[in-house]
Amino acid sequence: MPIQETYSVASNPVYHDQSPLHVLFAGESQTKPLHIVGPKIYDYYLLHYVESGRGQFRSEQHFYELGEGSCFLIHPGRLISYASDVSDPWRYRWMAFSGSDAKTLVENAGFTGGQCVLFTGPESLIPSSISHISNAFYSKKESADMAALGYLYLMFSEAREILASEIRLTGIESQVQRTVKQMIHYLSAQYAHPVSIEQMSESLGYNRAYLSRIFKKETGMSPVTYLLKLRIDKSRKLLRERPELSIEQIAASVGLTDALYFSRQFKRLCGHSPSQYRALVAASPVSMHDCLV
Repeated sequence: MPIQETYSVASNPVYHDQSPLHVLFAGESQTKPLHIVGPKIYDYYLLHYVESGRGQFRSEQHFYELGEGSCFLIHPGRLISYASDVSDPWRYRWMAFSGSDAKTLVENAGFTGGQCVLFTGPESLIPSSISHISNAFYSKKESADMAALGYLYLMFSEAREILASEIRLTGIESQVQRTVKQMIHYLSAQYAHPVSIEQMSESLGYNRAYLSRIFKKETGMSPVTYLLKLRIDKSRKLLRERPELSIEQIAASVGLTDALYFSRQFKRLCGHSPSQYRALVAASPVSMHDCLV
């Protein structure tokens, strides 16, 4: 039986000419054999998800044979073409988006360096997300625009997870550096709370001894020392900029509930007590700004 070609598309009922991110339309199609698009360029991003069948996608640098579960992202201004298979033509869903923030979204998801293809798993949320966008647009509600952005972020969040797992690390040091960066991000976000290295290790899913070893190798200090120095550095900023705060309040604000312990550590690392540091800053603010922890 001949394959019945179908095509449907729904446009966003809300259009913001200056919007930083905007979903334009979404649709789906069962293509006929050897259905060809291009070579051509678009002035927006266009993401396709292949639900079934096979086809070929050609970008300016690469050629791909694609099938069920694969996605290809068309970048604006790039010459592309794609064609369905002669015996098993693909059925796909697609959605288009644009805006000044679109490039950042795409790059943060991992579509960099010519990367334009994504291979999803059976639990992918991308096809249902495109379907939800289409249904929202068909509803013609003012809220459809906001709903579409939510699904757009959901799809690119999944893309980021998949593409990150596909990165071919150059060696164990690359993974180590990545983990240390996660530790630094964690400590920088949690320093104001009574966080422990054990809690960080549990959150990141690693053994404490392993994390301490790789952290010291990369930074030259233990996580405990790094956290203390981070807290003292933050407290120096508060001492300079918030004269109305007491020493106890500043200690609590950087995650150290024992003000006496805070004062001792501050003097050990800075050479002055917190009160002395504050007085010296008031007398000579420029010279004390460069005090190193």
